[in-house]
Amino acid sequence: MAITYPLDLLSTWPGWSTAFELGWRQETSRTAGGTTYVKDLGNALWRATYTSRVMRPNELDKWRAILDGLENGMQRFKGYSLSRCYPIAYPNGSWPTGSSFDGVSAAIASVGDDNKTITVDGLPAGFTFSVGDMLQIQHGSDPVRYDLHRVQEAALADSGGVSAAFEVRPHLWPGVAVDDVVSVKSPWCLMAIVPDSIESTADLQTGNGTVTFQAFEARD
Repeated sequence: MAITYPLDLLSTWPGWSTAFELGWRQETSRTAGGTTYVKDLGNALWRATYTSRVMRPNELDKWRAILDGLENGMQRFKGYSLSRCYPIAYPNGSWPTGSSFDGVSAAIASVGDDNKTITVDGLPAGFTFSVGDMLQIQHGSDPVRYDLHRVQEAALADSGGVSAAFEVRPHLWPGVAVDDVVSVKSPWCLMAIVPDSIESTADLQTGNGTVTFQAFEARD
């Protein structure tokens, strides 16, 4: 059976995302008087480091092979922070209305003029966004875009399931509009391995070892 991309390798990854941060694309300059100017050259992109637990030789070789399938950055995978598969207030999907909310079918209700503030509808009444939550906005059709954002302000949904306005980072990407799908369950973006960043050295005596690699958001 053919391998399907983007690869969903993190759903069974035997380890953790030890770093998941924004990589800012900026230009910095300083004047003779000491003033620092920072200019954005584009939206920030997510970058991550993934590290496995110690594995025995057979499992280690399995993961070496899986990562070979990403072809040193040529192929994409679904990248996300493993600590934020669910919102902070709802570990393991313990939504306010139980199973009636699936976590992947909310929508943008409004977009602020500052291009970093949104409201979200289609939520359970009383749903809480916490600072540090992650969400995905899906928009476009050719290709479909999967934008990953981190929540900057706490926000509560009213009785109709519409959240208060809150900011996200990075700023919204071009093309985001009202009614775009919002996911708060395992939100992800397309990522690629940083070339030559995979390290999988095994212990000489036991053959046991870990796998570590770095990744960067890879937009089409």
